[in-house]
Amino acid sequence: MDLSPSRVLVTALSLFTALASGLEITSTGTSPINKASGQSVKLECQFTLASEDSGPLDIEWSLVAADNQNKDEVVILYSGDRVYEDYYTPMKGRVHFSSSDPKTGDASINLTGLKSSDSGTYHCKVKKAPGIDNRKMKLIVMVQPSKPRCFAEGRTEEGKNIVLRCTTAEGTKPMQYKWEKLSDSKLLPASAVLDPVEGTINVRNVSASASGTYRCVASNSVGTEECLLHLNVTPPPNTAGIVAGSIIAVLLILLIIAIILFCCLRARNKRKYEKEICNEIREDVPPPKSRVSTARSFTMGSQRSSLGSMSPSNLHEYALKTQYDKIPSSEEYERPPSHAPVPPPSANKMVGPNLSRMGAIPVMTPAQNRDGSIV
Repeated sequence: MDLSPSRVLVTALSLFTALASGLEITSTGTSPINKASGQSVKLECQFTLASEDSGPLDIEWSLVAADNQNKDEVVILYSGDRVYEDYYTPMKGRVHFSSSDPKTGDASINLTGLKSSDSGTYHCKVKKAPGIDNRKMKLIVMVQPSKPRCFAEGRTEEGKNIVLRCTTAEGTKPMQYKWEKLSDSKLLPASAVLDPVEGTINVRNVSASASGTYRCVASNSVGTEECLLHLNVTPPPNTAGIVAGSIIAVLLILLIIAIILFCCLRARNKRKYEKEICNEIREDVPPPKSRVSTARSFTMGSQRSSLGSMSPSNLHEYALKTQYDKIPSSEEYERPPSHAPVPPPSANKMVGPNLSRMGAIPVMTPAQNRDGSIV
């Protein structure tokens, strides 16, 4: 059979026309769909049928796995004139067909309450034998920036280097940060270096003119948030005064400690001395003498000596001696012996026979003078 070029071209056109007249998804658009978390989105998938598409209609939506090692997850299914929505547990109750009757040519679905985990590539596949077609689209669920936190790092003193930071706990990147000054000249310091991606301002050799109120705005494609920072740059401290004050404070503390230790040691030594005085027995100091007891002992001792040396021959003289059984008064004790009082004449006289009758034994004793001393 001879095939001319014209016949081949006619055959190809006829085949193309036949294929074009079959099932076809008509939705267009290949750019990613950006939505914020919590919002809703409609994934378009309209199709047309050909006269020869006579088989049952099957519509399948699936979430393509990011890793080729994992399988795709079926999100929602239409088959045998029935909708199956509970295939994918994380989206249960949040995915529905846009049309109540997908056979009319609308296989689009609606996703509500979007989460960041919903991001991915979705695959719409429509089949009605012998026709079949599919379409993929990318959904990016972005998280709006959370309330940022503004703060300064470093010592806010003149001549120091500081860093102004603006950070957010949540938010889908890419994130942009913008700083501006709200007070005074509303101009950032001349030495400031701004990093819009990291959200920082580096200020070298900061001066007092940098003091004021600053605002940081964090933003991405789905939202913005801001925070305020009040910066107060102070003069450098008086280092010499601080050192002198510290030295004086240390000396005062040492002085107070020394006084406390001295008082404690003094009180301790005082208690120890009092305790030793109470327990010490002084043997080298005689007890105080009483003149009355001395005079009495002297008188009684002389009297005993006189009685011990009595004999029948001197009893008469003893009777005439001064009576020593009487304790002299202090005046009489201090009076010289020459002025001693004369014994009364009425003193009882004891004679030898009486003493012998009483059982006394005569002894020979040396003669004694009037004050009792031996002659």
